Amino acid sequence: MAEKLTIPEGTFLVGKSWKPELLTLKLANRHGLVTGATGTGKTVTLQVMAEGFARAGVPVFAADIKGDLSGIGAPGDAKPPFVKRADELGVPYEPDMFSTVFWDLFGEQGHPIRATVAEMGPLLLARLLDLNDTQEGVLNIAFRIADEQGLLLLDLKDLRAILTFIAENAASLTVQYGNISAQTVGTIQRQLLVLENQKGEVFFGEPALDIHDLMRTDAGGRGIVNILAADKLMANPRLYATFLLWLLSELFEVLPEVGDLDKPKLVFFFDEAHLLFNGAPKVLLEAVETVVRLIRSKGVGVYFVTQNPLDIPDTVLAQLGNRVQHALRAFTPRDQKAVKAAAETFRQNPKFKTEEAITQLAVGEALISMLEGRGVPSIVERALIAPPMAQVGPVTPAIRARAMAASGLRGKYDTEIDRESAYEVLMKRKGLDPANPNAPPAQQGGLGGMLEGMFGGSKPGPRGGKPAQSMAEKIATSAARSVASSVGRQIGTAIIRGVLGSILGGRR
Repeated sequence: MAEKLTIPEGTFLVGKSWKPELLTLKLANRHGLVTGATGTGKTVTLQVMAEGFARAGVPVFAADIKGDLSGIGAPGDAKPPFVKRADELGVPYEPDMFSTVFWDLFGEQGHPIRATVAEMGPLLLARLLDLNDTQEGVLNIAFRIADEQGLLLLDLKDLRAILTFIAENAASLTVQYGNISAQTVGTIQRQLLVLENQKGEVFFGEPALDIHDLMRTDAGGRGIVNILAADKLMANPRLYATFLLWLLSELFEVLPEVGDLDKPKLVFFFDEAHLLFNGAPKVLLEAVETVVRLIRSKGVGVYFVTQNPLDIPDTVLAQLGNRVQHALRAFTPRDQKAVKAAAETFRQNPKFKTEEAITQLAVGEALISMLEGRGVPSIVERALIAPPMAQVGPVTPAIRARAMAASGLRGKYDTEIDRESAYEVLMKRKGLDPANPNAPPAQQGGLGGMLEGMFGGSKPGPRGGKPAQSMAEKIATSAARSVASSVGRQIGTAIIRGVLGSILGGRR
C-alpha cells in the first residue's frame, strides 16, 4: 500500500499523480470540465466528484445518461480493482452510499419535473421547437399578449390557445405588434404537435419544480445527490438540453448574490454537454455564456461532461477552471485537432508532452489540472482517478422505489394540477366548455343552440356512419367558411416586422 494520504480540510481527492490531486471547495464554483472518449472513465470520474461534493455537504444535480450513476444511492462493493486502486493512492476503501433523490421528466423512474410554459420563456421554447427568427418573433408576441391580458401560460394547451387567439385576431393585433402570418402560427402549432408526440408535453404544467428542493442536505449534513433519469430523455436530445439550460437559468434568476463561499451551494453536472451547443443560435450561446459567467456569484458550480473539448464554445471553455482530461483517440483530422486543442488549454508540465499523453492514457487515468491558491490552474499532471466508494452501475428498481419513498418529496410533485389558465379563459370567452370543447351546440347554448331548436338536430347517417348535418349546422358551417376566408386573406400575406424591437424594450 502506498503512503497514507492526508486530505486537507476544504478539499477532496479526485486522483493522484506524484501528489494528491485535490479539488478545492472554495474554488469549485469556478466551474469545470470532464472530457474523454467513450469508455475512458468519464462517468466514474463524475461519480467520484459527486461523492466528494456530497461528502462535503454540497448538494449535487447530475443527469444519468446510461443509468449507471444511480448506483451512488447504494453501498459500494469492495471489488479487487477498487481496493487495489485505493491502495495505490494511499486511501482506505470504505464502502459508502449517499442520500439520493431520483427525478424523471416523464415521471417513470423518479419524481416528475415540470415547468410552466411561462417559466420556460419564448427564447428557450423557440430553441426547443427549432423555430426560425420569424417564428420566434410570433412566439414573443404570444407571450406578450398573454402577459398583458393576464392569461396564465402553464401547459402546452395554454400556448396553443393563445396562438389560436392571435391568429383569429390578427387584423386588430397587427396595428400594435406588427403583422402576424397565419402560416407562421400554423408552423409553430405543428412543431408543438411534434413535441407532444415525443412526450414533451409532460414537462409543461404544475406543480412546477421548486429549485430549492435540489439544494438540500440530509440529517448527517451531507449534500443530497439529485439524479435525473435521462436514458429515455436522450431520445429527444433537444428537450434534454433545453431543460438543463432552463434549470441553469432558473438557478440564476432565483438565487441571491452570495459572492465567494467556502463551498458551493449546489454543483450542477451537465453530461453530454455538446447537445446544448449543437446548432444553437448565437443569441442562445450568448445566454449560456452569460449564465455560466455570472452564476458563480450565486454559489453554483457548473461542470460540463463531454467527449471532446471542441464541443464547448471557446467563450464558455475559457471559464472552466477545474479540468479532468481522459484519453482521446486521434483517428481522424478532427480528432487530432481536438487532441492538440485540449493539450494547449493546460498549464504545461515540462516532464512530459501533454499532446502525446492524452492519446496514451489508460482507462481510469487522466490528466488533471485544478485551480489552486488564488484561482491559478495547477500544472497538468498525469494521475490515477480515485475509486468511487458507492456502487458503480445502476440500482435495482426496489432500491430506487425506496429512495423515492424516503425523499421527503413524495406527494409534492407526483400528482399534476390543472388550474384555470389561458386555455380555460379563452374557451369560456367563446362560450365553450373547456372540459368538453367539441360538445354539440345544444349543450353549449348561444346561437348554435338557438338554431338547433329552430331547425332540429343532427340525424344519424346511414349504417351508423357520420351524422347528416342539420340545417343549423349547414348555416353555421357556411358562415364559418365565409369568415375564415375573409380572415385568411387579411393575415395570409402578413410579414412579421418590428417584433424584437417591440418585445425587447419597445413600447408597452
